[in-house]
Amino acid sequence: MTAPVLSLRGVRKSFGDAQIIRGVDLDLLPGERHALIGPNGAGKSTLFHLISGNHRPSSGSIQLGSERIDGKSAQAINRMGLARSFQITNIFPGLSVSENLRLAVMRPQGLQYKAWRLLHRDQAVRHETERLMTLVRLCGRANALAGELAYSEQRSLEIGMTLASDPQVILLDEPMAGMSREETAFTAHLIREVTRGRALLIVEHDMDVVFSLAERISVLVYGEVIATGSPEEIRASAAVREAYLGTEAHA
Repeated sequence: MTAPVLSLRGVRKSFGDAQIIRGVDLDLLPGERHALIGPNGAGKSTLFHLISGNHRPSSGSIQLGSERIDGKSAQAINRMGLARSFQITNIFPGLSVSENLRLAVMRPQGLQYKAWRLLHRDQAVRHETERLMTLVRLCGRANALAGELAYSEQRSLEIGMTLASDPQVILLDEPMAGMSREETAFTAHLIREVTRGRALLIVEHDMDVVFSLAERISVLVYGEVIATGSPEEIRASAAVREAYLGTEAHA
């Protein structure tokens, strides 16, 4: 059996007396696209915070490859090969597309404090910046300010910045939120392309995207995973229909 690249065991998180995550077990396999779904307030974003190091679990363990990461900082976890994007676009709106990607490329190469006047001479940074722009289809927008991009272009830019650290595990938190149908279709196709060969854990409310993109789905309800399986198994689960999908699961 293939060893998981990310493994959660008995993960719990409480804020005061409020139990948000209640003993989650979850495995993410190498190269798989895995969706985490559930109603609002189920704890999905909190679980992402725990995995990516923004919060510490109250108990339980989180392992990336062969190493425990629970308790480590977000920066340390990123250096170990896990990258995350957020519900709200996390870019520098006053910088151009190429400058945003350039900054993202600089971090893992230890160049974040290098003077701008010297940076243009660094071929490795320039080539990687151009490669990422090509990958997320923003070459024609290289000099455009990030804050002036269409929303779907901003999310594409953020995905490119997420890929700059060459992560083995990618967490995407509602990447299609606020998009039109055409933008959603484009972004879903982009995610499928750029995450090929990497493990993806995605939180998404658009069920059409979830069932078409994910190879496995876990359902989180009130801080507990009530089911994990293929899209077909999740559609057929009476517990999932009752807790979350309702009559949509019969469609």
